[in-house]
Amino acid sequence: MADIASELQRDVLERFLRYVRIDTTSDQDSTTYPSTAKQRDLGEVLEGELRELGLDDVELTQHGYVFATVPGGAGPTVGLIAHMDTSQDESGANVQPQVVESWDGSDIVLPGDPDKVLRASENPILAARVGHDIVTTDGTTLLGADDKAGVAEIMGAVAYLVAHPEIEHAPLRVGFTVDEEVGRGVDHFDIDAFGADFAYTLDGAEVGRIDDETFSASEVRIRIEGLSVHPGTSKGKMVNAIKLGAQLIERLPRDDRSPETTDGRRGFIHPHRFTGTTAEAELRFIARDFDAAKLDEHEQLLRKLADDVAAEEPRARVSVTVEEQYRNMKEFLDQDPRVTEAADEAARRCGLDPWREPIRGGTDGSMLSARGLPTPNIFTGGQQFHSVLEWASVQDMALSAATIVELAKVWAEPEWATRSDTRARTGASPR
Repeated sequence: MADIASELQRDVLERFLRYVRIDTTSDQDSTTYPSTAKQRDLGEVLEGELRELGLDDVELTQHGYVFATVPGGAGPTVGLIAHMDTSQDESGANVQPQVVESWDGSDIVLPGDPDKVLRASENPILAARVGHDIVTTDGTTLLGADDKAGVAEIMGAVAYLVAHPEIEHAPLRVGFTVDEEVGRGVDHFDIDAFGADFAYTLDGAEVGRIDDETFSASEVRIRIEGLSVHPGTSKGKMVNAIKLGAQLIERLPRDDRSPETTDGRRGFIHPHRFTGTTAEAELRFIARDFDAAKLDEHEQLLRKLADDVAAEEPRARVSVTVEEQYRNMKEFLDQDPRVTEAADEAARRCGLDPWREPIRGGTDGSMLSARGLPTPNIFTGGQQFHSVLEWASVQDMALSAATIVELAKVWAEPEWATRSDTRARTGASPR
């Protein structure tokens, strides 16, 4: 399998560099689907490449998804999923990746902004990859390894299987989604039409990490309506919505319940957007926790803070809306642990020692698992996502692609292929 990973390196890298140069940033405030039309630019490229491979059922849907079938022999139909969009946290336009071949461990200066430097002393995962080929940004944009590394790895693995028809493997369904970064990645994903018995997202990070647990997540929006009066004549009249919003944020716990003060299994409340004027303001928070009861506590705290502000300034109108985003997939995956165990087995066959750690985030698989399609998550080799310091190891990406190849083989073997159908076919439908 190490030889297969070596064979895959060049193809995966070439695909990755091609895909990251296409701007696919999604937009949380958009009302269209996909949220940005430019996501279809990558979809059209992938549709063309899949057709060139001679695959069946290649489709770019009206909602921007790309689907295809890789015929196989015995075994259940295995889904492979990655998302095409990238985060709004940093620019995804005009991405200029650099490849540092056979990295020697020295500081990696990002050429677009020399003040941005990747240092082994500050990054143990990077420090362990001396000798690898490291792909970085130029320091002015994100790289897009989340999740174009996953896209490239699925495409590389599929191309390898097509080029090697002698390899026995299970049937595969490929799915590339949109708008995962804004929490709407599978809003129009028809599980029955997809036709997989279970699936795997390629949307993880560290090599060997197989994810079967995510945060449960909600977005909380607090809207404050004040009263705008000319500041020269506003004494006793003005109700400043911006100041009321600032007071609410100031009352958040300082040493707990925030991303910057928590790790492991501790959840948080994170204010990520504050917009407005004197007359009206909106605060957006994301609430995260592995435990549903604790997530509810986070939501209730925000409701209380909003009520307190409203009580202290009765002339203001304060409203709270809570939207469920996704739920911890573990309770659903635990109903059929062999789906995740097969990913472990595939990683072991690539010479890896698979391991688990809860994701302090979510994937498309969180929602798909809750809707009846068990979908754990497999590593991609990308690191420091949503950042201008994002990077990926070519060797790690190739290992991920090799794991996909091995996974397809695992599910064609009799001891795995004879397992019962895991997906409850009881009317699963698009959201």
